[in-house]
Amino acid sequence: MIAGGRASSDDPARHLRLAGRIARVFINSKLTPLVIVGALLLGAFSILLTPREEEPQIVVPMLDVFVQMPGASAEEVTQRATVPMERLLREVPGVEYIYSISHPGMSMLVVRFYVGTKEEDAIVMTYNKLYSNFDRIPPGVSQPIIKVRSIDDVPVMALTLWGRNYDSYRLRQIAGELENSLKQLDDVSETTIIGGQPRQVRVMLDGQKLAAYGLSPQAIADQLTNANRRGQMGSLVRDNREFQVEAGLFLTRLEDLQQVVVGVHGGRPVYLRDVADKLEDGPAEAENYVLFANAHGAPGQATRDEYPAVTITLAKRKGTNATIITEHALAKIDSLRGYMLPNDLSITVTRNYGETARDKSDELLKHLLIATLSVTILVALVLGWRESGVVLLAVPVTLALTLFIFYFYGYTLNRVTLFALIFSIGILVDDAIVVVENIVRHFRLPASRGRSLSDIAVEAVDEVGNPTILATFAVIAAILPMAFVRGLMGPYMRPIPVGASAAMVFSLLVAFVVSPWAALRLLSHYAGEGVRSTHETEGWTTRFYRRLMYPLILNARRRWTFLGGVVVLLLVAVVFVPLKWVRVKMLPFDNKSEFQVMIDMPDGTPLEQTTRVAQALGHYLGQQPEVTNYEIYAGTSGPYNFNGLVRHYFLRHQPNQARPADPGRGGLRSGLQGPDRIGQSDQEDLPANSRRSGCGLVRRGSADKIQPDRRPRESCAPRNLSC
Repeated sequence: MIAGGRASSDDPARHLRLAGRIARVFINSKLTPLVIVGALLLGAFSILLTPREEEPQIVVPMLDVFVQMPGASAEEVTQRATVPMERLLREVPGVEYIYSISHPGMSMLVVRFYVGTKEEDAIVMTYNKLYSNFDRIPPGVSQPIIKVRSIDDVPVMALTLWGRNYDSYRLRQIAGELENSLKQLDDVSETTIIGGQPRQVRVMLDGQKLAAYGLSPQAIADQLTNANRRGQMGSLVRDNREFQVEAGLFLTRLEDLQQVVVGVHGGRPVYLRDVADKLEDGPAEAENYVLFANAHGAPGQATRDEYPAVTITLAKRKGTNATIITEHALAKIDSLRGYMLPNDLSITVTRNYGETARDKSDELLKHLLIATLSVTILVALVLGWRESGVVLLAVPVTLALTLFIFYFYGYTLNRVTLFALIFSIGILVDDAIVVVENIVRHFRLPASRGRSLSDIAVEAVDEVGNPTILATFAVIAAILPMAFVRGLMGPYMRPIPVGASAAMVFSLLVAFVVSPWAALRLLSHYAGEGVRSTHETEGWTTRFYRRLMYPLILNARRRWTFLGGVVVLLLVAVVFVPLKWVRVKMLPFDNKSEFQVMIDMPDGTPLEQTTRVAQALGHYLGQQPEVTNYEIYAGTSGPYNFNGLVRHYFLRHQPNQARPADPGRGGLRSGLQGPDRIGQSDQEDLPANSRRSGCGLVRRGSADKIQPDRRPRESCAPRNLSC
């Protein structure tokens, strides 16, 4: 009898499958609560330390190669410099595209590698290929200058300095001091000052005096250059000590400049003051104009006049948190108020990708919480509030472990990774719900009376273990292939299959480890006979389901009618796409807080005329209620975004080029025409480095045939505005 009883008690444990064995180990283990706490701490750690960004990091190595050939036409530059370099760079492994632009006296090549190529390898191979062929450089062509471009070059913050009592010269001086302070912040990589007039000493020469002394303007310029030097001239030993000897002084004052000897006449030195008509120490001539103005949507009673402005941009280092950098920059500005930054100086944050990344991450995390609570409430309505507590514990543990995987793999918190988590909630709760529902069903069975709840829970988990494992890996098999998509969309969308697959694996483990442990403690009221007897009858959901399904199962006509209705609804839903009642996109439209308008005037247009056109467009935009303020960058490039990085908008420094940038509060109404219908772009989808610029030659790829531009110079310039 004893042997028989022992065998019968051992049979359930001996026949347990994988899921049942895992549940049996952890259902009464003291390690289970430690696993739960550890997983939640890992999730909190990942949320705090994972960098937050607007977009996922995409490794697309891109290099710009510049060469100069002074005095050569665009055709000569193409034949002697551009085409040979294209052939050389085509030999570099991993190169996908080569774009080239040939201007009179200069050539630029954009070398783009395949997505996923290591940036360091691309740089080394490009340098090695060019530097090992310096002996093939034709006479008159300079050595190539190579500049690396990456997504981290895009400024994450833009600060615009302006004020009623400040001109561009004074703003430039303040911006220089502020830039030095911001450059010292941790994880700030590159800072740039846009606009303003730097300090310059202008020497106005008297032609008659130059002729009298036998001097030329070029000789004066050479003498001033030589006088403005300081260097090491050797050493001097005296009294058993060595002293370093320095010669020369940098020119810092007008008085020093007047004392410079520029020549000798009649055995006597000729000073600069002898041949100069006037010396002016002040702002340089305006090579660009940067203006700022508040618009109709600005809060309060802000003035809407245009003021000179200077913009400081900040870029971050690779893999750092944009939110923390921008917060530190704003704190630094507040600390400098009163002694470096005057109180009446206005500093407007015209770009803050750290704030927008934080807001989007917080919003997605909020929706993540809402989705979790929604699933919990749904389970509570069907199974009960205690039963829903098991799911409420399992989902955060699963998401916390998934967030740690994102941190471990180097992903950032952006709209793609958080979308992957929200997408995963709908499928990761299946495992926990199946396990909890089966445990509750076994607890309510009359055959379970008098038995241990832990044994019942283990048997319930073991019963649905294999189907749950099969369903989990079936979902992973359907999602994971998306991780192997090639091209630009591959790394962009990879966090979705990686995150969803990891969430499914963790949800399976949590369903076998955490759910039985939590069910045993939250559903302990089933141990009471009286309580159990109240749950032996069918619930309202089961009765509703039976009433709905019995007619469909027993009546063939109703069954086929129902099936036909489902097919019709499916076809109607499919028709929505070709009829364009719904738009199919990989991701929803991103509601950016700024947009940019590029203006290309005809070649030869002076800077002032370009500025007037940009002002007219700015006035029109400023009247829109969605626009809070706008800046005008005429003759220079403003802060560029990722699109501007690829299109090389940072190279727009011609007098006939301008860009009004408009931060708005939401989506601006479409149909922008501007005053007097300035124009529309017919090249919106072309990269900027693939458009015709001036009268140069534009090439895309080394296999393209060069066709010189034979049009007259007037018709050679673009006459459009692109938004």
